[in-house]
Formats: sequence, structure tokens, C-alpha cells
Amino acid sequence: MLESREKSALVRVQELRAEFERIRAALADAEEMLNHRVMGLEQYLEALAEQDASVEVEPDRPAAAGGGVGEPVVVGPRRTVARKEDGLSVDVLGADYRLITAVLGQAGDSLTARQTAVALGWDSSVPSRGESARGRLKRLVEGGWPAEDRPGRFMLPAAAA
Repeated sequence: MLESREKSALVRVQELRAEFERIRAALADAEEMLNHRVMGLEQYLEALAEQDASVEVEPDRPAAAGGGVGEPVVVGPRRTVARKEDGLSVDVLGADYRLITAVLGQAGDSLTARQTAVALGWDSSVPSRGESARGRLKRLVEGGWPAEDRPGRFMLPAAAA
């Protein structure tokens, strides 16, 4: 009787292990698909930002009050980060970007995108949150706010910190 119970328990353990491996494989596939979609979205947003950064000049446009002929007209919505200039405060940045610069300012050393996501309270177990932080950090670097001192490590310049 004990041997039959042991055999049935062994069969149940083997069934559960097989199910566990099936679920693990399905999870790995789902995570890979999510990563591909996040990267695709990042590339799409970068392409939009590049497209939005292009400026059309209309030479035949009549002069508006206070403006002249040939003023640049921005095409489409802006998705870029404002460039840092002397005297410009972080208040010109969006809320997420202000939070990221605050986290970088409080850090004693450079941070990775994952560390930044954790400091922001984002769920770092989800790969898309780390990628989202990385994309935002890269856009901030392009705007001149933080610096990427080593590949994948971001920090504010000493004067800004």
C-alpha cells in the first residue's frame, strides 16, 4: 500500500515537472516577444523623433506679427527632449524626465537603466520597464542633460549634480 502511494506521488511529481517546463518555455517565449515589441516601439519612437526634428521652411509664407518670411515650421508633434542650455532648468522636461534627473542627481555614482528603473519604483522584473528607462536616458543624453560616462552607465555632470 505504501509502495503504491509512493508510485502515485512519483507520477504526480513527474506530471507537475512536465507542466512546469511547459509553462517555463511559454514564459520565455512571451518574454522574448515582449522584448521584441518594446524594442520595436523604441525604434518607432526614435524614428518619429527624427522625423519630428526635421523642420520645413516655407519661403513664400507671409510675415506674421513679430515674425518674418521663411520662419521654420515644425512638422508634427514633438517627441524629443529639450536641449540643455545655460540657465535652463529641468522644469522644461516632462515629468518622467524630471524624475530621472532627480534620481541621477541623488546617486553618488553612475547608474544603469535598470538601477534607474528600480530607483523610480518601476517593476524591474519586467524587461520593458528597463528598456523604457534606457530609452528615456538616451534621449536625455542627446539633449545634453546627463552624460553616458561608460556604455550603459549614466550620470549627471558634476556641475548639474
